[in-house]
Amino acid sequence: MNVNKKVCNYIAKQWIAVSKSNRSFALDHNIDEKTVRKILKDEGYIIPLETLSRICEAREIKLEDFFREVGI
Repeated sequence: MNVNKKVCNYIAKQWIAVSKSNRSFALDHNIDEKTVRKILKDEGYIIPLETLSRICEAREIKLEDFFREVGI
């Protein structure tokens, strides 16, 4: 599986799916709502490292731990 798709699938299923809404996830994680919609796309999204870093920072998780959790 494509690494970007694997990262986006993890974020979508584990974090966005349990949030109140796409908008609230975006606000809570310092990203645009359109970015949340891109992450949720079936065809995947080439997620910038800066975006991933913002999401992880908001969740108080290190990038290293995130990649380990995703299995990359």
